Amino acid sequence: MTTELQTIVLRDIFIEHRAQLRRIAQKIVGTPQIADEVIQDAYVKIVEMTGVRDILKPFCYCCQVVRNLALDHCRRQAVESSYRIYSEDGELPQVCGGNIPDQQLHGMQVINAVDHILGALPTRTRHVFELYRLGGLTQRDIAQQIGCSATLVNFMLRDATQAIASCRDLLVL
Repeated sequence: MTTELQTIVLRDIFIEHRAQLRRIAQKIVGTPQIADEVIQDAYVKIVEMTGVRDILKPFCYCCQVVRNLALDHCRRQAVESSYRIYSEDGELPQVCGGNIPDQQLHGMQVINAVDHILGALPTRTRHVFELYRLGGLTQRDIAQQIGCSATLVNFMLRDATQAIASCRDLLVL
């Protein structure tokens, strides 16, 4: 099947099943207005396809295009919303850097205090704490890596956590 003929078949199937494709999009994005936008984007993408290879299941292909575009929209919204701040007057633009100098100074003080406390711990305990908190390893994995029991790893983590708890007063602004 030629590329042009394949595009025509996809376009016709898309138009025929538009209502079903819209429902798929709406389940993902949540609102009919945004679902319509996703459907329009999907239609344009399908119509403007070039160099398409043989598609064995055109309807499934259309469903997948709609689903992917709907998920992309949701991901984009999640990222954009993390950069917005709101006030009583409405939305305000996020300033570059995002931190007030006092908050930045306080954050540095907290980091320095935690680093000082971790530096006072035995080297092995600090290493276990870093592997667990920063490396994302499980206690069992850490135990195998450093050659001790998981119970000992648990006690070392408890000691590190208790040491850091001594600077909790810095965590409150």
